[in-house]
Amino acid sequence: MQLLAALKAILLGIIEGVTEFLPVSSTGHLIIAEQFVRLSADRRFVTGFEVVIQLGAVLSIVVLYWNKLWPWAAQPAERPQTWRLWGRVVVGIIPAFVFGFFLDKVVTEHLFSPIVVASTLVFYGIVLLVIEAVLKRRQGSRLSDVHDIPLPVAFGIGLFQVLALVPGTSRSAATIIGGMVLGLSRATAAEFSFFLAVPVMVGASGLTLARLGARFTGGEWLLLAAGFLVSFLVALVVVRAFMSFVQKRSFVPFGYYRIGLGVLVIVLFALNLMR
Repeated sequence: MQLLAALKAILLGIIEGVTEFLPVSSTGHLIIAEQFVRLSADRRFVTGFEVVIQLGAVLSIVVLYWNKLWPWAAQPAERPQTWRLWGRVVVGIIPAFVFGFFLDKVVTEHLFSPIVVASTLVFYGIVLLVIEAVLKRRQGSRLSDVHDIPLPVAFGIGLFQVLALVPGTSRSAATIIGGMVLGLSRATAAEFSFFLAVPVMVGASGLTLARLGARFTGGEWLLLAAGFLVSFLVALVVVRAFMSFVQKRSFVPFGYYRIGLGVLVIVLFALNLMR
């Protein structure tokens, strides 16, 4: 039984690592996966597990972008630039922290369902396709350096991030869409989305774990460790591949993927194969 639970933890860690920073909604994928992969009957532990594997994915960003994010890793002349970047990140996370603080309980109790996930997957998949079509017709210069993002633009992207409180939206999709709408290149929007994720997800995870309490058994701690490690390692690979992808191609494939997955979930829900 413990081996089966470990395999489930590894599978969920893979799903989290693959989907966290892609514009496809990691939370949505985990909600769908839980319909078929029951890690535990203890909802408290499952929620804690999801938080921990998110932290594993976030750690991959810290490792990959250490020289950009840690001021003392840069040369002295470059440190002011790093602090300016953090200033933009702080401005960008303000809306998520404010709205998240007041709406977290409402969202958790009423919106975590496959049908909500399916609806938002389809809706923002269509939004991605529309934005890419518009950008294709507007061949103008776009901001290509995260250090040059104006503070009002950073705050605007933060407002878009609030949309991700609804499961299935995808925090990455919301911030990437917001970034492109406000004039960032695809790669810059994706990179700034990664940086916004670090304090937002660490803060949200800390609040969730504090609310749950850390009363887990030895076996549960092993499952948490396995999911954390797998999510971290997978995210390391996926983030690198994703940045290479967006420097050459558009987000259109992700738009179609979201729509296809959302329609599939709606069909399964209609057939009573999901609840």
